[in-house]
This record gives sequence, structure tokens and C-alpha cells, in this order.
Amino acid sequence: MRFKPLSSYENNVQTKVGLSFLSERVVFRGKDLHFELKDYDWFKFFLFGITGKEFTRQELEVLGFIWLSTSYPDARIWCNRIAALAGSARTTITLGLSASMAVTEAELYGVKPTKCAIDFLIRANKQVKKGISIDRLVDNELSSRGMIYGYGRPLVREDERIPHVIKYANERGFGKGEHLKLALEIEQCLISLKNVGMNIAAVYAGLAADMGFDANEFHRFCTLLVFGGMPPCFIEQEEKPPGSFLPIRCSSIIYQGPNKRRW
Repeated sequence: MRFKPLSSYENNVQTKVGLSFLSERVVFRGKDLHFELKDYDWFKFFLFGITGKEFTRQELEVLGFIWLSTSYPDARIWCNRIAALAGSARTTITLGLSASMAVTEAELYGVKPTKCAIDFLIRANKQVKKGISIDRLVDNELSSRGMIYGYGRPLVREDERIPHVIKYANERGFGKGEHLKLALEIEQCLISLKNVGMNIAAVYAGLAADMGFDANEFHRFCTLLVFGGMPPCFIEQEEKPPGSFLPIRCSSIIYQGPNKRRW
């Protein structure tokens, strides 16, 4: 990608996504925000903002269930733990949830695996269409990257979300797309090869790829993927005594560092 020199951006904002003309109107991706978009619900509006595309009711339902199906109100989960600690520490909910959101950009859970999973499935689907076998593309991916995002799960093997999401997608006509079908075929290959099954990221990625998302668009969509489970964790701890979330007494800490110094 070639960029114009920085001097061309000096003292001006060049935009295609929108602009506010105060006291007059607001343009949002070429549409009048308060007139043409007034009947959009927030979810449809969010998707229009990140993709510039219109989605059908069935697509919106499946994409909404993707968010819902992985929003667990469990304070033991990594990002939710931060929300709970923030509530226990009596910070504001905005600060607490912002910190929780930041750690969803992780290597083994959250947002990054979903982006990597859709990137792999899109590349893999193109290779299969060129005649490359699934066994070979799996071997190539493992050889070059050491792992395949969307397969394997920390702590437990089975992913309880998968049957629910696939059933929901099937009921709305999205269970037979080529990327989702390929994701399931790759799972069978990995089970026979390494006894590694699919996790939900591969299902989400397959469905999104079949709707036309690219990797960057899906990454942006997944920014709020697990957000729904965070506010309850914050609120519950905010209603309990300060500092009561997973406290550790000093006598329980095994210290093995330098001895106390004399001053």
C-alpha cells in the first residue's frame, strides 16, 4: 500500500466515513445519521460502521448470537477477573471494563484467535479450490506456523458453544457454507492426526467468512465478542465489601526473595 506524503494531511482531516456539520447534520458513511439511519438498531449500526455493508435479518441474528454465545458472566475467566477486581477496588465501571476489554486481545483466547482463524480458513479455502488436499494444507500450516487457530482449547477439550452455534446457524440457513464446511473437515483431519478438536473460533470464523467478512473486518466485529459477560462481574463485586474478590492473606504468600534489609 502506498501512502501520500504526510504533508498532504497537514491541517486537514481527509475522511470517507463521515463528518459532523454542527447545528446542521451528521454524515455517517454517506448517510444522514439522524434521518437515513434512525431506524437502525445499535447492532446493525455498529456493523454498518465497521464494514460499510448492509446485513440481512438472518445474518444479524447469527452475528448477534456469536456475541451472546461467548459472553460468560464468570469472574474466574481471565478478562472478567479484571472487571471483578475493578469492581472490588471501587474504580469506575468505564475504567474497569476498558481494562477488561484490553486483555481480550490475547494470544490464546479472545479476539486474536478469531482473526487468525478466519485468515486461515480464507487462505485454506482458496488452496482447496486449487486442488490441494486438506491433509496437505494442514501439514503445511503446522509446519510453517506451529499451530492452527480455531483448533484445540486450554483447560478442557470439548467446547460447549459449538453445537448451540451450529444449530442456531442451521436454523437460519447458514450451516452449509463452504468455509464452515471446510472448518469441520479440517477438524476431522486434526482429530485423526493429533487428537485435537475444534474450538468455537473456527465456527465463528467459518460463519463470518461465508458472510463475506475479511480478516480485518471480523477482527473489528470481535472487539465486543465477550463484553456481555463483563458488566455483571463488575457489578457483583461492587456490591460486596471492597477488596473481597479473591483476597490473599499475607501469611499465605511464600516469599523466596532477598531477606529484609537493615537501614
